[in-house]
Amino acid sequence: MGVLQEVLGEEKVKQVLQERELKVYWGTATTGKPHVAYFVPMSKIADFLKAGCEVTILFADLHAYLDNMKAPWDLLELRVKYYEQVIKAMLESIGVPLEKLKFVKGTDFQLSREYTLDVYRMSSMVTEHDAKKAGAEVVKQVEHPLLSGLLYPGLQALDEEYLKVDAQFGGVDQRKIFTLAEKYLPSLGYAKRAHLMNPMVPGLTGAKMSSSEEESKIDLLDSKEVVKKKLKKAFCEPGNIENNGVLSFVKYVVFPLLGDFCIKRDPKWGGDKVYTVFEEVEKDFAEEMIHPGDLKASVEVALHQLLEPIRKKFESPELRQLTSLAYPDPSKISQCSTPCPLSFSPHITLIPPSKVQQDDFCTK
Repeated sequence: MGVLQEVLGEEKVKQVLQERELKVYWGTATTGKPHVAYFVPMSKIADFLKAGCEVTILFADLHAYLDNMKAPWDLLELRVKYYEQVIKAMLESIGVPLEKLKFVKGTDFQLSREYTLDVYRMSSMVTEHDAKKAGAEVVKQVEHPLLSGLLYPGLQALDEEYLKVDAQFGGVDQRKIFTLAEKYLPSLGYAKRAHLMNPMVPGLTGAKMSSSEEESKIDLLDSKEVVKKKLKKAFCEPGNIENNGVLSFVKYVVFPLLGDFCIKRDPKWGGDKVYTVFEEVEKDFAEEMIHPGDLKASVEVALHQLLEPIRKKFESPELRQLTSLAYPDPSKISQCSTPCPLSFSPHITLIPPSKVQQDDFCTK
């Protein structure tokens, strides 16, 4: 089972469950490529579905642009398609039935007249201080912040009302946005929602695993060779269990999804050992009974088990093409003076190769 670190509004959840199934949404801004830490919320989404919850996954394309333009305007639509395909592949790889899920794109409802008016109403109530504080751990922090980053937390709060959910699920790094939603939604005449939070997995460098920091993360489509190379360089001191991204991955991904964990090692060092609870792995690592090299090699095996079905799916020409268009080589992108034309269609569908026009993208 996936792990929750904190719940705000537990009584609200219990109250709803006495009457009907809980409606939950999880949102992700379509910025950099999703990485292996996304398995943490996916395992919890699997739990929600098994418990009978109605789950909506929001591809927050507008948020991706508002967050310091992490996703260029002309690439938003393609990135949404990439995210949909890769997240579906992740869920399939861990046995989650997709027919029980609802997928929604942010711009399908965030550009409506009603929503836009609510953004203005919200911005007339939220102080700059509260908006900045709410986005501190989520929105990219720069010396001269853009107004768009201050709007971001308010939009995320409004999504709860417009998606008609009882609870929002997200990482514990979203906590300040969740408390902003709890404070301001009632001021607009909307119900206060519950908030469910999963822990954050430290990256390979020891800090938070981030889509935009290549060295901190293992991409879902990284080859076996790249995974091995990144794990080799990962911060993992002997006996150190603090900010250890490799160990955290075992705790928050391997055990919830695979059930146990096998340390592979040479017979002269005790041979293979299967662990059924994480605490025993942590204890043995802290006492230096597990060598960092053996831990990394064993995590590598577990990772391949999870990633192989995703890699296989993305071997198709259509998905390879989508990946290269959604994430073009930075050296080949020209700086356009005006945004490229973009139509926000109400349905997320993959572009067949025959329909892709090179004129639609800002590439040389």
